[in-house]
Amino acid sequence: MEWLYEEGIGECRAALVHAGRILEAQIEREGEQVLAGAVAQGRLVKLLIPKKRGIVRLLSGEEVLLEPIPPRLAEGAMVLVEIRRAGLGEAGLDGERREKLALARAAQPGVKPHPGPSLLQRIRATDIAITPCPAHEEDRFEAHGWSELLDAAMRGEVGAEDAALRIFPTPAMVLIDVDGSLPPAQLGPKGAKLAAQAIRAMGLTGSIGIDLPTMNNKDERTIAAAQIDKYLPLPFERTAVNGFGFIQIIRKRERASLIELLRDDPALSTALALLRQAERHENAGSVGGGAICLTANPAVIDHIRRQPDWIARLEKRRGGAVTLKPDAGLRREEYHVG
Repeated sequence: MEWLYEEGIGECRAALVHAGRILEAQIEREGEQVLAGAVAQGRLVKLLIPKKRGIVRLLSGEEVLLEPIPPRLAEGAMVLVEIRRAGLGEAGLDGERREKLALARAAQPGVKPHPGPSLLQRIRATDIAITPCPAHEEDRFEAHGWSELLDAAMRGEVGAEDAALRIFPTPAMVLIDVDGSLPPAQLGPKGAKLAAQAIRAMGLTGSIGIDLPTMNNKDERTIAAAQIDKYLPLPFERTAVNGFGFIQIIRKRERASLIELLRDDPALSTALALLRQAERHENAGSVGGGAICLTANPAVIDHIRRQPDWIARLEKRRGGAVTLKPDAGLRREEYHVG
């Protein structure tokens, strides 16, 4: 077992791999958003519920939700907060994207401000070997199914005809529907295994409900629940599988899941995937890759154009000019490198 790690353009990526497959995948995008685990100074700018909940504006300008309100803290006062969960983007009932503020609590006395641990720092803390994967070497991420996992996360679909999952993130919880052609006594355990693997691989956290097929007796339900315990590492809490085949899992929520991250801005997700491929594309006879043309939907190209630093870094890594070509005939997820 090892971590694969890439410092890409616009995002860093990590994949915990074993026996040719990805057990866990994490992406951390560049930005100024405060990370979980950070301790930061801010000002209480608005009380939402007296003594219970309020909005703190950090020195960076980002607003976070403070809960509970420390005793005697009034609007306008400075406060040191610890970030429990980073900010998220989520779809509202009207389909529009909405910002979900980071969650914070008052920091413990004596703690000094510090940033939250980065992706690299977090995987180092696991004490599992880390293998850096620069773009000029073989693509070990792809060899373990990186693109297939991202595609499954974007579609919310995992598995095959005999046992398959459909994953639905909602503001309240993640719902996983298990379906397939196997008899319920076999589909239950296999669906539970697939669900546990998907939860781990995609970083699904918070409240998660899994709708397994209705099984005939308690023994069958116990076998299905055991698959969750086998394939999903602690810490987590879960219920038993009830008579209708439903089981609920609770995992600590600190950051966006892979599904939330990719779907939050699909054009941005495609732009970063395009840059990743562009880093690795080889032109015949060129040293370091050379000049390259990136063709994609205008919304995708616009994301890259708005970040001149990304273009400069790609040109430096390739040793050649980068040309951007918008093509309205391409779907948002389509692109060409050449």
